[in-house]
Amino acid sequence: MTLHGTKKVLDIGCGKQKVPGAIGIDFNVKLDADIAHNLNEFPYPFSDSEFDEIHIRDTLFLLDNPVKVMEEVYRLCKMDGEVVVLSPYFRSVWAHVDPGFRNFCTAHSFAFYDPVDPLCIRYEYSTARFKTLNIIFNEGLSNRLPTRIIVAIANRFPRKYELYLSHLFPLDTIKFHLKKISG
Repeated sequence: MTLHGTKKVLDIGCGKQKVPGAIGIDFNVKLDADIAHNLNEFPYPFSDSEFDEIHIRDTLFLLDNPVKVMEEVYRLCKMDGEVVVLSPYFRSVWAHVDPGFRNFCTAHSFAFYDPVDPLCIRYEYSTARFKTLNIIFNEGLSNRLPTRIIVAIANRFPRKYELYLSHLFPLDTIKFHLKKISG
């Protein structure tokens, strides 16, 4: 199964809306999953460097240990492969609706994997390394003009938005585009 021609794509926690052309893995095969697997158990049933692209939508922060999951994603992803993580933003009411959410996602959530980021330099939680290509707020959501203005600011300056505006104008979702890099 591929997406965009020859790319091999994995959708972790695919649920009922698997990324088109992806291999879906979820705990429940009755959903759109091709493979049923407990996502808190490692390793996942795939080979090292098997995927060009990995998607984790609304799943990572439901799991017991997001660092271990990202280390598994690092193992599964080819060098320079892309990883897309979508999650409710920590200030959104939607981040608090699902009783399964164990962790929350901020603009800094993946700084710990980026070797040029001061947080990664200071705290070496993991050897998995990803470069953050971009952070996008409220992608695909229908927003009124005032919200579109805040989204534009947040997407241009995600960490400044989080520090100075997010408590006044909370957005709903945050999406990270990451690239696997060598450690």
